[in-house]
Amino acid sequence: MEHARRHHASFVADLLAWLRIPSVSTQPEHAADCDAAARWLAERLTAFGVPAEVVVPAAGGHPLVVAAREEDPALPTVLLYGHYDVQPAEPLAEWTTPPFQPAVRGEDVFARGANDDKGQCWASLCAAASWIAAEGRLPVNLRVVVEGEEECGGRVLSDFAAAEPERLRADAAWVADAGLFAPGIPALYTATRGIVYLELEAQGARADLHSGMYGGVAPNPLLALCHVLAACKPWNGAVTLPGFYERVRRPSAEELAGWAALPFDEAAYQREDVQAPALPGEHGFTVLERLWARPTFEVHGIAGGFVAPGSKTVIPAQATAKVSMRLVPDQDPEVVVRAFEERINFLRPEGITFVVRVLETAPPVQLPLGHPVLEAGKRALAAAFGREPVVIRSGVSLPALSLLAHRLRVPTVMTGFGLPDDRLHAPNEKFHLPNLQAGIAATAAFLRECAALPRT
Repeated sequence: MEHARRHHASFVADLLAWLRIPSVSTQPEHAADCDAAARWLAERLTAFGVPAEVVVPAAGGHPLVVAAREEDPALPTVLLYGHYDVQPAEPLAEWTTPPFQPAVRGEDVFARGANDDKGQCWASLCAAASWIAAEGRLPVNLRVVVEGEEECGGRVLSDFAAAEPERLRADAAWVADAGLFAPGIPALYTATRGIVYLELEAQGARADLHSGMYGGVAPNPLLALCHVLAACKPWNGAVTLPGFYERVRRPSAEELAGWAALPFDEAAYQREDVQAPALPGEHGFTVLERLWARPTFEVHGIAGGFVAPGSKTVIPAQATAKVSMRLVPDQDPEVVVRAFEERINFLRPEGITFVVRVLETAPPVQLPLGHPVLEAGKRALAAAFGREPVVIRSGVSLPALSLLAHRLRVPTVMTGFGLPDDRLHAPNEKFHLPNLQAGIAATAAFLRECAALPRT
């Protein structure tokens, strides 16, 4: 939009101001910063002409920003979603410039949250601001929700949706929390994986024991964890939980043909993205299938025993592992949790007690090819980038997307404007500022396209 182009410098300046607020949701010392980030955004939205409020959860947690603008009851309603919370910035020594002092170098802005998700969320909201400034109105009714717990798996958004679902209901939703497939190649994501995130605790003896005095007879919780986790997922990548693949279905021939035609260089992906000597995984599936359409089992950390410098010959009494499983349509998180519990109890070594704690779950999401909202998203991205988007899936899990799709039944377009090398969750995260302009144009076009959707 012409208004967005003329006000690009102003939109960038506002983004830099938002990025200076260290809204790290996982660290309690940044609770006030999360509150400040929410209040800053609510003030900007209201100034744009989209009245907003900060919803502070009574049960604790980080606030939501909720906004709405009603143009005409006969028009469809579009919901824009984003999140203002960001990942911790550590290790700080690896940043070229401080993570919360945004630095523009060339056409990129470097800061924590520059891509995920402040930059992308800001592009969506600036599109609404540009419509109002240029035309005096929006082509649709608008709802906005920006949460502060996407990075910490909080329940504030879920609780709000349960208490006030009418404030989130819409005929279509737009979620910009992903990225371009490659520079200049927009992507429209038809599915995301769900997640089960668990903590598995193994308990052996009542207290730590001397390995010389008790080695050979005392149960070792660290060894027990290694045993059961390795048995749950052997090195060939096939998960051994009972019934794990029962509901997994392969992508359609149309999807597979589209993926095969993508400009994907497996060797470059291994060398530049993964930076590992191999890409292990399930036999018989391509890399893209394993990334987007196959479930996973990953171990994220094991803690227990003695790990300080020097030696201490101790048999630990207790050890803990963090485990996640990414799920694909039509897997059910509750069924997978039960299968995990069944499997680890079957494998449990003598003398060990297991405790399973479920930390996070979200079901997978899929929007059928050809859905009217999906087609509106395709036309919007084509208009903004001058080429058709690639239609792919995402391997990530986005609880808000699950909430929109499964609880509120809002057909949702997931897309994004980040680049593959934007270093999400890592030091020197960045956002390509020309993509801010492209994101504004794509969102503005989506609002226009949605004006013709039937109301649900």
